[in-house]
Amino acid sequence: MSGHSKWSTIKHKKAAVDAKRGQLFTRLAKEVTIAAREGGGDPNFNNRLSLAVDKAKAANMPKDNIDRAIKRGTGELEGAELVENLYEAYAPNGVGLLVEVVTDNRNRAVADLRHVLSKNGGSLAESGSVSWQFTRKGYISVTQEVDQDELFMIAAEAGADDVQFGEAAEIYVSLDNFQAVQKALGGNRIAVDEANVIYDPNNPIDLEMNQIVQVMKLIEKLEDLEDVQDVYSTLNISDEAIVEMEAA
Repeated sequence: MSGHSKWSTIKHKKAAVDAKRGQLFTRLAKEVTIAAREGGGDPNFNNRLSLAVDKAKAANMPKDNIDRAIKRGTGELEGAELVENLYEAYAPNGVGLLVEVVTDNRNRAVADLRHVLSKNGGSLAESGSVSWQFTRKGYISVTQEVDQDELFMIAAEAGADDVQFGEAAEIYVSLDNFQAVQKALGGNRIAVDEANVIYDPNNPIDLEMNQIVQVMKLIEKLEDLEDVQDVYSTLNISDEAIVEMEAA
């Protein structure tokens, strides 16, 4: 499908480096703060916060950092006001991009995006010109060894739209059934490694190897920006391109 897990694999391998630079923890803290601001500071009653906290814990983010991020979101601690934005853009070769940004300085965020895009053959796009190519849905990854037929039935009966098996089991689900699928997996003692709301491309684009790598390098540079939380593309990422990027 979108190559979401493939690109995540590269990002996970970079995570230790990002953590040293503070980038990973900064992004996770922003995610926790926004979630707490929008739905309250109790993960038991705020699914978005629960997902953000789980992700932070999985990255070994210290509990004190998580607690401070929650308190900033609920207003118990002062901090710069964070704003969420979704920017639409084009990469080379007609690939559409959705760039999730959380920032305390919108002008800086836009200037940084324009700079990276223009230096790498891309450009910002008008609102609505790219977003129609994606569907927002839940994404769940399971690496635990499980019976594939059993996992498929559990997920499907809970409302999953699609289950794909590779290095990990990937479950795609509508937002309406996202929590139900997670609950069903947990009830059957199946550990979830990743659970996020993503933008999944409706019709992924196939490109030549050199073109794929060109787009992936642009995405990587966008993700290195301070204010960027995540980048989604209409690119269909091949296994060969992953190997080439990992070797770079």
